[in-house]
Amino acid sequence: MKTDFGDLRHRFDAFAARFWEKAAPDRPASPSRPPADPDDYWESVQELFTRDVTERGLRELALTDAQDTFRYFTREVDLSGLGQKPWYKRYPLSVWRVYLHTAFRLSPARRLLFAVAVPLLSLGWLRYLLSFLPGGVWDVSSSFPLLLLAATLLFLLLVLELRDKLTLKGDLEIARQIQFGLLPLDSIQRETVAVCAIMRPANTVGGDYFDVIDLEEGGLALAMADVAGKGIPAALLMALLQGSLRTLLTAGLRGEELVGKLNRHLCANIPSNRLITLFYGEYDAATATLRYVNAGHNAPFLLRRDGAQERLPATGVALGVLPEASFAAESAVLAPGERLFLFTDGVSEAFDARECEYGEERLAAFLFAHHHLADRELIEGVREDVLAFCGAARPKDDMTLMVVAHPG
Repeated sequence: MKTDFGDLRHRFDAFAARFWEKAAPDRPASPSRPPADPDDYWESVQELFTRDVTERGLRELALTDAQDTFRYFTREVDLSGLGQKPWYKRYPLSVWRVYLHTAFRLSPARRLLFAVAVPLLSLGWLRYLLSFLPGGVWDVSSSFPLLLLAATLLFLLLVLELRDKLTLKGDLEIARQIQFGLLPLDSIQRETVAVCAIMRPANTVGGDYFDVIDLEEGGLALAMADVAGKGIPAALLMALLQGSLRTLLTAGLRGEELVGKLNRHLCANIPSNRLITLFYGEYDAATATLRYVNAGHNAPFLLRRDGAQERLPATGVALGVLPEASFAAESAVLAPGERLFLFTDGVSEAFDARECEYGEERLAAFLFAHHHLADRELIEGVREDVLAFCGAARPKDDMTLMVVAHPG
């Protein structure tokens, strides 16, 4: 039967026009984009699927995403003991273990789809390749039904998993908005202190935390913390940390007493395989003095006006490890024009594609070379320098940076 594709396209366009006409009352108006011309429909479809596609994005898909996917499916598979076997045994056994591990991560019904589709796909490809051998017993067309059935089952499995992923992604986007809403992302400007900070999670949500809290005495409480791990588990512990810290501040606790109480609370309420590093400081606006406790956090940089640098090392262990740990408080004075630069290990421990570390020496050199920059320009410059260093390698840890400055 001969199909009139021109008439088919005309009917499809007419159906699409009626659909959008009915949906129009529920759709918000978009003054920035005029209604699409039906003659441009196919151009619009092409633009939809190629919009924002870049050469870098395709390169990451082929290299970075492929490597990350391989690591994801093999990182928990026990391949020990296979290294001594000959290749014709080692590779099939490795594939079999990865196959089993992947299958048992699915729900029972989806596991059945996976268990049927993958052998069918393998058998189809085997028959297809054997058909090219001299005197092959199968022709190419005999493999098509198997490949079609396997592809259909895998596509069904993909749609089911994609639905779950998109649902989770929507929830994560809401969680991201909530998490960023808990953080003081706007710059704070006072007569004797200015604070600005940025955070870049490795995933949709992260485990880094920073805060700036007004104290009754007219000062500021400053906090930066890094929860071990990434993603949703770390984000939940970050919310617990923030709530606990603010509650203890409201109760009137300060300095090392506050950090000790916070540590005991976290030891009793977080998993034993988790820990939190914390830099907590109380800034006295009248004297420009910062009294701080560094619980195992990366030592901040004290940037003098002439570019000289000092570090504020740890004064105690990380939180959530030892319930009876003691913490000492130290003090530092910010003269006019001096700044305190705080960061999490996602900055210094970022790696490039060759597994070379960015490192604190490189960070110190950047801060010295760019000490003339304004506060926000400085932290944004560090972030961009780290991302440029990583190149095609996607940062695997959250990055948070904060500058506390004494204007002058």
